[in-house]
Amino acid sequence: MKTLLSKIDWTVYYNPNEVYELAQKLVQIPSHKDVPTRERDVALFIKTYCEQNGLQAKLSVVEGERYNVYITLKGNDSGKTLLFNGHTDTVPPYEMTVPPFEGMIKEGYLWGRGCNDMKGALAAMITAMLAIKRSDYKLKGDIILAAVVGEEEQSDGTEQLVLEGIKADGAIVGEPSNYEYAIGHRGLEWLEFEFIGKAAHGGVPKEGINAISMASKFIEAVERDLMPQIELRTNAYMGPSVMNFGKITGGTQPSTVADQCFLQIDRRYVTGETVISVMREYQEIIDQLKAEIPEFQCEMKRMPSNMMKQFDHMYHYTSPEEAIVKSVEKVLESHLTEKAMITRKRGWTDAATLSYYGKIPTVITGPGDIKDSHTKAEKISLKSLNDYVVLYAEIALDFLK
Repeated sequence: MKTLLSKIDWTVYYNPNEVYELAQKLVQIPSHKDVPTRERDVALFIKTYCEQNGLQAKLSVVEGERYNVYITLKGNDSGKTLLFNGHTDTVPPYEMTVPPFEGMIKEGYLWGRGCNDMKGALAAMITAMLAIKRSDYKLKGDIILAAVVGEEEQSDGTEQLVLEGIKADGAIVGEPSNYEYAIGHRGLEWLEFEFIGKAAHGGVPKEGINAISMASKFIEAVERDLMPQIELRTNAYMGPSVMNFGKITGGTQPSTVADQCFLQIDRRYVTGETVISVMREYQEIIDQLKAEIPEFQCEMKRMPSNMMKQFDHMYHYTSPEEAIVKSVEKVLESHLTEKAMITRKRGWTDAATLSYYGKIPTVITGPGDIKDSHTKAEKISLKSLNDYVVLYAEIALDFLK
């Protein structure tokens, strides 16, 4: 497949079976949080594969035997640097209805855990770099691929990449995009509220303080006073600011007044908001309820399961005028022969760490469709894998020209 802009017949420099087989091999190496070695084995495989095919590759220790892999295709040092970013971890297989680690190819798709999110993109990025290398096309700048750990957990791989001082003029994060691209998404915070009551027998409930009842008063106040304000906040490339009551637990049994209740929420925020401002708004409601109801007690905390080591899950934003955005638009439209669509429905990705903390203009686009991620029958189309080898190569050539 060639785009309309293509200067190179890429079919001379790679066979589609190459990217299919590489993605298949990556799927066959489990790399989720319940694997004792986590991402180690897939990182070692990627390093060896790239070195055997003439690319520079090195490991960077993130934790124990968990490694980022940095792969480099050198240019002539007279141009910009393009960073490809993809994560080597996956979610666990849960109750999958297809073999999770067989790497089955059937009906035009590769099936299995992580094929779509996002080992397919890693395979396409590596194969694109190999195709450019074999073509002897002289890039002015460098391509660096960071295959990172932990995006599905604390994003510690890309956090370390930024803390190590990565420098690039533009970046591509290969999350599945269905031939669309994203230049923004919301920040993410998980908060837990503990409501503290006083236990009493269910036959004399007024002798106790019901923590579940206190939680309901808080929920009512948030829905009445805060949600309407949140819904007014929006960003053209992220969509609206939102929140969700995700989980509530409390009490011990029907005949006892609940002395504890826990409420967990998901809060997605846009430009103009921060973790501090988000938390302050909930604290103001807590303080107001304390003033109105003397027995009201509530403690708020950030949930450790969503916290990064040093950074926050900030929002992602890259100006549509950045050169990397223009290159992605141009190449996608050349392939699609119609206007490339910006998506505003992304969940949180490592792009935010690259753009917010790393100050690297970043675009999200990759093979596959996000609706197939994390599913019981995860799949990725072979066509999109093949297409994105060429798309990534063409983006690199356009950006580094």
